[in-house]
Amino acid sequence: MTMRHETEEVAFDLIRMLQRDAPIEEFNARLAVIEQLPNDTLGRSSAIEAIKTAMAIKHQLELHQLSEQGLLATVDSAKDLSGRLDLTSLLNAIVTRARNLLGSHLAWLTVYDVEAEEFRALVTDGAISINTTKMTANKTQGIAGMVMSTRLPFYTPNYLLDNRFPHDPVLDNTFRNEGVAAMAGVPLLFDDNVIGLLFVADRYQRSHTALNIAILSTLATHAAVAINNAKAFEQVKIALEKADHARAELERHARDVQRAAAAHEQLTSLLAKGASLDTLTNTVAHLLRGSILVLDEAFHVISRATSPEYNGTAAEAYEPHGAPNTTITQAIRASRQGGRSVVAYENGGEICRVAAVIGGNDVLGAVLLFRHDDLDEISVRTLERSATVMAIVLLSQERMEANKHRDASALLRSLATAHREERASILERAKRLGIDLSQPFSLIVIDTEHPKPESVARRLRAGSRLSELVLDEMDDILAIICPTAKAQMTLKEFNAIAKHEFSGEYRGILSKPIQVIEAVPALYLSLRRGLSVLHRIGVKGQIVDQSEMALYSVLFESHDQESLKSFINASVGPIITHDLKRGTRVAGTLLNYLDNNQNAKSTAASLGIHVNTVRQRLANVDELLGHWSSPNRALEIHVALRLWSLTLE
Repeated sequence: MTMRHETEEVAFDLIRMLQRDAPIEEFNARLAVIEQLPNDTLGRSSAIEAIKTAMAIKHQLELHQLSEQGLLATVDSAKDLSGRLDLTSLLNAIVTRARNLLGSHLAWLTVYDVEAEEFRALVTDGAISINTTKMTANKTQGIAGMVMSTRLPFYTPNYLLDNRFPHDPVLDNTFRNEGVAAMAGVPLLFDDNVIGLLFVADRYQRSHTALNIAILSTLATHAAVAINNAKAFEQVKIALEKADHARAELERHARDVQRAAAAHEQLTSLLAKGASLDTLTNTVAHLLRGSILVLDEAFHVISRATSPEYNGTAAEAYEPHGAPNTTITQAIRASRQGGRSVVAYENGGEICRVAAVIGGNDVLGAVLLFRHDDLDEISVRTLERSATVMAIVLLSQERMEANKHRDASALLRSLATAHREERASILERAKRLGIDLSQPFSLIVIDTEHPKPESVARRLRAGSRLSELVLDEMDDILAIICPTAKAQMTLKEFNAIAKHEFSGEYRGILSKPIQVIEAVPALYLSLRRGLSVLHRIGVKGQIVDQSEMALYSVLFESHDQESLKSFINASVGPIITHDLKRGTRVAGTLLNYLDNNQNAKSTAASLGIHVNTVRQRLANVDELLGHWSSPNRALEIHVALRLWSLTLE
């Protein structure tokens, strides 16, 4: 074969190697074989030149191929930017593409945390250690510091041995565990600000070409656009959510205003129609979906209502003098001073809101609302408006009560000073007040120490079962006129109120049935004398029958309390002292014996004891008092024991 043919054969062989994209190692092997030939071998130089030319062509082809791959990667990344909505998925694709395109072992992307002034890894690809996925880098250290300060790409063939930048021991240890040697990093720039970094790393020493860095920078630019777009989308999303929330709030506010206007119109309409306090209370309870209590100035409930959907129990448990009373008093005071409703207390999942009911400069009472949750501002205004409406109703009732009070007071004073010519007008006036004085009626006189009779009269008229009776303060005592048939019920009701609210600081007398009004003046004076006797002997917390007081009122009207005590001690003191020391009941047995006309058997039956026991106790009386059975002495002892018994009840 001629030399020309051999050269052509080498050329054809090199073309075939280029065609099948033979590895560079194969070209190097062919070159080594030719270079081993003697220098004077014919065609040696031409063959060497041909092989080197082929290697240069292969390098150019590889560069073109890499450039084409970079271009395709850029196009794919651009498609991802418009086609992927999930930021994490998009950044993962970019990092994976950078690693594969540059043939690196490891790639990751970090974002800059402005508050912490550090970069933190967001996505990684090819990592072995879990610590690599959680990396953070200070903005002044490592490649991150270099890129942050220059805003330019930076690479190193051996990161751990490179002294061109300060090292972070923690980060160096992470890279040491990962086996990282070479590393390249490019900035994610947006508006000339570094918002993150894109890295590739290899576990051997490697130098990157300008094309590698260009491709990496292009991918970093796409990542920066993606991150900024994501932030913009998030801001738009937040703005839309805020707009939706604002629109919903506006719609809700409009509905609340409409509801409040309807409530105001409803309350005003009820007021114009002269609706009762109970009707208004029921309406407010339904409007506010809770339980309503309306209190008078003494904190007594004068109206209550509960909406069907409310199942609380705090309103039912309210008592005028219960535990929350101090808190409610303070809340009413705060409501009056501030002109707004206030929350009084919260207990057991229920809230009590209080609005003072004000008429002029006076507090007429309060509205208490119980709910499981507090009101919104519009509903609070509805509650406060309802308190104003109720104030108007209470003022109207107060005027009516004042008229009734004046009529009742005039009737009582007319009865106490009755004249025949006034009989017809008195009977007519009484009928207007709801009592028929042509039928038997009773007079009750009561002396109270605290509060005064005038305050007690106001309390009974304002909110009790006695409010329909004719009653008033007269001559510094409380006077009540009621049908005789209702006298005992009246006493029971008054005693219940007085013992609970007045601490038993009262005493009174119930008159015998009155048949004609002309008998009232003398009877009234007699009852007043009886009150004086009760006061002198220290009776408290009871209202006695007139039949028990007539004799004592005559006998002791002018005696003071010490004189009465002296009389009791002188008459029956020894047996009272005997009972106190020994726990016996001689005094009570003797009183019962005298009440039963000195009949031992009747006394035993009355006391539920044996007749011999009665006789034994009477024998003790003989020993303690001496001879006592004479009529005069027995009467004196009977009167003393009766007075003594009044002090025990």
